Order: sequence, then C-alpha cells, then structure tokens
Amino acid sequence: MKKPKVLITRKIPEPAVLLLKEYCEVEMNPNDKAMPRNELLSGVKGKDAVLCLLTDKIDDEVFKAAGKQCKIFANYAVGYNNVDMEAATKRGIFITNTPGVLDDATADLAWALLFSVSRRIVEADQFTREGKFKGWKSNLYLGRDVTGKTLGIIGGGRIGRNLGKKAKAFDMKIIYIANSRKVAFEEETKARFVDKDTLLREADFISIHVPLLPSTKHYISEPEFNLMKETAILINTSRGPVIDEKALVKALKAKKIWGAGLDVFENEPYLEPELEKLSNVVIVPHIGSATIETRNNMGLMAARNIIQALNGEIPANTLNRECITGAKEE
Repeated sequence: MKKPKVLITRKIPEPAVLLLKEYCEVEMNPNDKAMPRNELLSGVKGKDAVLCLLTDKIDDEVFKAAGKQCKIFANYAVGYNNVDMEAATKRGIFITNTPGVLDDATADLAWALLFSVSRRIVEADQFTREGKFKGWKSNLYLGRDVTGKTLGIIGGGRIGRNLGKKAKAFDMKIIYIANSRKVAFEEETKARFVDKDTLLREADFISIHVPLLPSTKHYISEPEFNLMKETAILINTSRGPVIDEKALVKALKAKKIWGAGLDVFENEPYLEPELEKLSNVVIVPHIGSATIETRNNMGLMAARNIIQALNGEIPANTLNRECITGAKEE
C-alpha cells in the first residue's frame, strides 16, 4: 500500500521525523530556515499532510497549491497567527497546534528574563568579562527585589497560570487579567482578578501571555507605559506585536519603567532601532520553548496529529473542528 506523502517545511528534531517515516513518505526542508515562498508552494503540491512552522505564512494560496487530497497542516507551535484559519476550514483542512508540552519551558524562560532584568545579570556578566570588576562595592549593579513583590499576569491561559503557580515560591502577590476569571487558579495561588489599568498601576512585574489577535496588537503602548510604575519590569514571551516596540524604546530611554525582557519582537527577527543599544532590556532570540525535551515533544505531538488525520481520525489538537463539514473548494 502506498504511503501518504508529508512535507516538513523546516528542519525539526529527529524523533518526530522518524515517527512520521514509519507511516508516511516524508520530504523535509533540510535547512533550519523558512522555505522561500515559491519553494513552499511547490513543496506542498500533492502532499497529504504538511508539518509547518510559525515562520511559514500558511494562507489560501498554500492550501490551494497543496490540493484537495491534503488533510492537515500541523503547526509546530502553540500560536497559529501564521495560519489562515478561515481558509483552512472552508477547504476542510485540519489545523493543529502543540499546546501543553511547552508550558513549563516558556514560563521558565519568562522567569529567567524576569530575574535577568531585575538583577541586571547581563550587564554584570559583561562588566566582569571585560575585566572591570576590581572588588566588591555597596552600590555595584544594584537591582530590584523579586520575593514578596506583585506579579501582574496578562492572560489566563496555561502558560500564564503556570507562571503564577511558580510565583508562589517567591511569596509574590499575583494579579491577573483574562477573558474570564480562573477560579481554580485563584484558589491555588490567591491570585486576584483585576482590570487592565489596575494591573498596570499595581504590578512590579508584568508578564504577557496572550495570543496575537487584532484585539491584542499593541496591547501595551504609550498609554499603558504611562500607567506603570517607574520600577516596573515588563516581560514578553508571547508574540512581539502585542507590544508597541517604538513606545517601548521611548519608555526605556526615558526610564518610565525599570526594564524589559523580550523573547519576541514586533517585526521579528528585526529589532526596533535603538533597542539593542539599551542596557535596561534583555533580549533573547525567540527561545521560549527551546529545551531539548520540549522541542522533541512538540515535534512528536505534531507528528501524532498528522498520523491521526491520515487515519481518518480527528486529531487531538485540532483548532478548527468545524472543518469536518467544510466543503473543499477548487
């Protein structure tokens, strides 16, 4: 029996590739960079499934190029703002993501950024490496306390709640905003559900954990920075455009806030001019889920979603179940 054909649009960890090869004929972009548009459109042609990444723009042109036999595009990420969900649903194509497996890793990175900014780790490391450390001083690289402070969490999803649970270890007061109250989270952490302005005014640390939607683009901009404490630290491990990066640079330069820690950027991979010159921001290259275990598990989850779809099942992590009734279009 002929095996179904699968395209992997970018190099991913080997365990997922090996799993797919047990059931499918696999074609993979061997390079660790996004396929050029023309190669993507050519590569998806005739495939029964595609494992894509957040760096791929998956729109109706891509679905049409793939063909009516294509059953699924499995996104190797939790976020899926790179995918045209409406077009996929109309064509009856499953879209899946990889939730849950990267919650700890992403929340852990948010903590790493929080501590790096508050204790000025990057600045102090560079100072030491440059041979400038000549002995202890009472005012050398003074930072901000973390224990006992107020943590404001924007977004009440899995990663935001994960971050909040870990904040208990530091005796932090937790406030959060979300689409609805999370009663179990409140009971476990004594978190307080507040409005946006209250969170911005009260929080010593603000960590963003929302998807990129029209309603969340530039969710943090100049008016929000004007409400924050001058000692506030802003962390973003969600999606770059949630923060107005021009306004962030302005706030950091004017010291309207203490600092920021960024894993994602508004025009990724490009930084807003001047951002890289500022010492009160810690910048890392979108590594929220970048642990060996997590990236392996993300790949395996995406592969299992594909195998389920090819077996005629509804994949476990389907984002558009309504596509089952979607009519395939020319």
